[in-house]
Amino acid sequence: MKLSDFDFALPEDLIATRPAVPRTASRLLLAQGQGVDMALSDHHVYDLCQFLRAGDRLVLNDTKVIPARLSGQRFRDSAQGRVSAKIEVTLLEPSGEVSGGWRALLKPLRKVKDGEDIEFGDGFMARVTGRDDGAALLEFNASGADFDAALQKAGQMPLPPYIAAKRAADDQDNTDYQTVFARNSGAVAAPTASLHFDQKLLDKLAQIGVEFTHVTLHVGAGTFLPVKVDDVRDHKMHAEWGEVSAIAVDEIKATKAAGGRVIPVGTTALRLIESAARASGEIAVFADETDIFITPGFDFKVADGLMTNFHLPKSTLMMLVSALMGVDEMKRIYNHAIADGYRFFSYGDSSLLLPSD
Repeated sequence: MKLSDFDFALPEDLIATRPAVPRTASRLLLAQGQGVDMALSDHHVYDLCQFLRAGDRLVLNDTKVIPARLSGQRFRDSAQGRVSAKIEVTLLEPSGEVSGGWRALLKPLRKVKDGEDIEFGDGFMARVTGRDDGAALLEFNASGADFDAALQKAGQMPLPPYIAAKRAADDQDNTDYQTVFARNSGAVAAPTASLHFDQKLLDKLAQIGVEFTHVTLHVGAGTFLPVKVDDVRDHKMHAEWGEVSAIAVDEIKATKAAGGRVIPVGTTALRLIESAARASGEIAVFADETDIFITPGFDFKVADGLMTNFHLPKSTLMMLVSALMGVDEMKRIYNHAIADGYRFFSYGDSSLLLPSD
């Protein structure tokens, strides 16, 4: 498989920089079946009750996005006196080596020396302790609940690069870039398909007999890294930490046994439940990092469908949805979406992909 197999031309004006209001007003492209028999139809997220049925189970990623983008200063004595430089920090993932340790992107990294402190205000600071594959290793002067409180005050939501290039994060993003069921802090990017749900829609789905299972995958900034190899088999996925509990396993197994459909909301939830099924061939308890790479030819063990946003050209997520629906089918789906003006990426519209009934 070549990277060019997953490329397409996307008009710049279809990249959404703000979500639909209300959340459920986002458009929804329904794709049912495969091959020449695949049917496409245009709807909205608030129409989901028409396409889901009693006994279906939506798998929701309940990770909570932290305000991982920080603006700080480093200070240094010089012949001209004490001088400062602005340093932008984007947290990537906790570092298990020390309490309060994180891997982070620093901009500009070259202006900071190991051992220097970056100050973020109100006594909140981090020391640069080393480098790791283009990132910096930081040790904050707070951990646990104290770190969470300081970060909440000093940080901003880590908007994806294609939004951040167009506008800065603001207070509205604190709500918009968080799911209504977020509860386990640790992500530095949102599970964006889940942003379309509000409590009213969840309640309506429950009333018709749709069931819900919560899992946790802490989405990392690596989700936005481009694929740089021509042969996609040579691409190395970033690892992300996830957990599928015993309760979640029992719920999913019960749905499968009863003939219901298991439909993850978002590629993160799909990747996690498929990771949890790799060892035995069926869903099992899982609490570990996963770097699963889903490409055409993948044998899905758990997911019967997928609700997902529209993804970047040549991305691993385009490969994932192509594995579920088929490469030619996804080209047809995306051609329809572009021609009909669907909005793309994190704050964009959604699709419901059902390869079989």
